[in-house]
Amino acid sequence: MAQKPSIPKGTRDFSPTEVAQRNYIFNTIKESFENFGFQPIETPAFENSSTLMGKYGEEGDRLIFKILNSGDYLAKTDANLLKDKNSKVLTSQISEKALRYDLTVPFARYVVQHQNEIEFPFKRYQMQPVWRADRPQKGRFREFYQCDADVVGSTSLWQEVEFVQLYDDVFTKLGLQNTVIKINNRKILSGIAAIIGASDKLIDFTVALDKLDKIGKEGVVKEMLAKGISENAIEKLNPLFELEGTNNEKLSQLKVMLQDSDEGSRGVDDLQFVIENVSKLGLLKSNFQLDVTLARGLNYYTGAIFEVQADKVNMGSIGGGGRYDDLTGIFGLKNVSGVGISFGLDRIYLVLEELGLFKAVALPKPKVLFINFGEEEAFYGLETIKILRENSIKSELYPDAAKLKKQMNYANKRDIGFVVLVGSSELENKNYTLKNMKTGDQVTCDFETLLKMIQNL
Repeated sequence: MAQKPSIPKGTRDFSPTEVAQRNYIFNTIKESFENFGFQPIETPAFENSSTLMGKYGEEGDRLIFKILNSGDYLAKTDANLLKDKNSKVLTSQISEKALRYDLTVPFARYVVQHQNEIEFPFKRYQMQPVWRADRPQKGRFREFYQCDADVVGSTSLWQEVEFVQLYDDVFTKLGLQNTVIKINNRKILSGIAAIIGASDKLIDFTVALDKLDKIGKEGVVKEMLAKGISENAIEKLNPLFELEGTNNEKLSQLKVMLQDSDEGSRGVDDLQFVIENVSKLGLLKSNFQLDVTLARGLNYYTGAIFEVQADKVNMGSIGGGGRYDDLTGIFGLKNVSGVGISFGLDRIYLVLEELGLFKAVALPKPKVLFINFGEEEAFYGLETIKILRENSIKSELYPDAAKLKKQMNYANKRDIGFVVLVGSSELENKNYTLKNMKTGDQVTCDFETLLKMIQNL
């Protein structure tokens, strides 16, 4: 007995209806990207391992899918490495490429590689799949789509203001009311780490803090202790966890808390600029909140950081991003600041589905179906279909000379509006019988009349 086929965990098949619904989200995001002045690019599904490794921190590196070298990849491997089972060293010898983990690092590589062709500041959008060797669960897949917009070549904080507006624009168009757009600044986190005496543990500090919504305060404290952050340092964090009030009230408290940290104070000033101007400009449907516990675990963020959550749905973040001051520097192009945001298409899909916000989507289908009564009739039908398609009329011939009832049922199930019947009489007179599947009305006519009627229907 043949084994039942399956797909890898964390991946999915999509039905025609699901694809149409996903395309609705894609098109909505794309429309907003282009309305805000972003241009599309694409990068390869896989990159050289050296491009990706070491850019996302230890946890990120662990989740990168490595691609085995082609051919006999073990032939040139040191036998001692195989014996020692040192996977980190061994991997570098048998795998030179990897599936992309996100779109930001490949974008930084793209900017450096094409810097002489780019007009700065460069505004790009990119909507492509990424892969992560994560543990699959609700809203977390191993293959998923990101829809990114980034600006490189400008340090202006007006970009951050516009990205908040872009998030608001997209989620309003998708009908997601009260979406929460959170903002923080990595300079503030660096300042806090310095004040509590944990500057040397900044990455461990931010990675643990980023898990607050998943494992709670107790879990964060436990992880920080495990990473060597002292109890005394963690005690000093309590005001951070207890910060409450409006955005302006939180900013006032942060100014006091970080008054002895130059970097932290700069982060507060940056946040104040963005928050004040977003408030003056106003938002359509979204809520904009300062969240000082927002950390985002990726190492390359240096300034503002964003995260978006949907109201009434327990789904985790449906968007995120931030400023990276020198990501291109790792590829040799120094002092090119960038900032960007990402929409998580797959989670947005699940949110819209759970809230029942998908409108009825029209699946691709022909406008007219030609019934197949035999070879001669089918050829006559295809000759006509060829001309109809040249006139941009979606047309289809039923492939088999099956019973008429079966062919008509096919038209009904696919919600095809019209069928054309060509039998011996129509062949003889070089005409067609056009039937309206909604009303049942039918008329016999020549080709010119048929074309005009279908174009006007």
